[in-house]
Amino acid sequence: MKLVTDSSSKTLEVEPMAGSSKDPGNAAAACDPNRAPSSAGTGSKPRHFVSLFDLTAAEAGLLLDRTVRLKRGELNEHRTSLLLGRTLGLIFEKPSLRTRVSFESAMARLGGNSIFLRGKDVGLGVRESVADFARVISQYVDVLAVRTFSQAIVEELARHAEVPVVNALSDSSHPCQAMADMVTILEQRGPLGGRKLVFVGDGNNVARSLALASALLGLEFVLSCPAGYEFADVFSARFSAQLPRVSLVVEPDPRKAVKGADVVYTDVWASMGQEHEADQRREVFKPYQVNEALMARARPNAIFLHCLPAHRGEEVTSGVLDGPQSQVIPQAANRMHFQMALLLWLLGAGKP
Repeated sequence: MKLVTDSSSKTLEVEPMAGSSKDPGNAAAACDPNRAPSSAGTGSKPRHFVSLFDLTAAEAGLLLDRTVRLKRGELNEHRTSLLLGRTLGLIFEKPSLRTRVSFESAMARLGGNSIFLRGKDVGLGVRESVADFARVISQYVDVLAVRTFSQAIVEELARHAEVPVVNALSDSSHPCQAMADMVTILEQRGPLGGRKLVFVGDGNNVARSLALASALLGLEFVLSCPAGYEFADVFSARFSAQLPRVSLVVEPDPRKAVKGADVVYTDVWASMGQEHEADQRREVFKPYQVNEALMARARPNAIFLHCLPAHRGEEVTSGVLDGPQSQVIPQAANRMHFQMALLLWLLGAGKP
């Protein structure tokens, strides 16, 4: 799949990895003969968005294409009525700014509405089983976005829900963030094929999802981290099994890693739930700070990305975060635009 544009019309191009299906509707079946085509919008078992392992290269390209066109206003005819009468349920066990507001704004811009519930109000697996909750909430909402600690909870919700389930973040993955980041890279650096994305820091949920998105869309991905903070073995094994032609590259020296990089990306050194490790991690990751000297080793037109919130003076200096190469604000804005495209795709609404 390609989004082809020339310099005069600002056309963008997506080049998924070789061997992917060119038919988005049957892309899943093309990659796995035992897997049925996507059921998004067909009225059969709902399509979920719980991990980028479940997304094909063709589907990833389709979602990026739709995001770009929505953002440009090319699909805006009757946009505010596309999800009229539809309701998005938001179940958050972790605090949030960007994720919550971007989802609520996305739904509102499409004519729908949202219901927000904190995890303690729901008590997943405590007040009632996850399966019971999934079956009940499916009677009230049309799509469910969950921000939680456990990937297993997201997957169990998807097994029992009668509506699409979206992973709005788990300790294992952050697929909405990674796909929105691909939109930012596409806008700022042009065609994705062959671009080099270097993640400097912990092999966390954001890094894992970026590695998968890069593999699907043809970017070279490099993780630069200290020993002991690489990708978990279970993730690496699944990645290698599902994407055998793509290597998971780890370069412990950040100065070597960012050489030739089109994108330098970082995240906080201690994520939510790791606060007790913050002091230890601060010492271990000191050599991995993204500062002006490190950015100077990347390509001259390289961009800097961070999923935010940032700890200024730790994983990144204010000079980089606020500097001319930083795209963190457009990056945050693209969360909303991608999620608009995702909601339309999952609910089978609007033009493809």
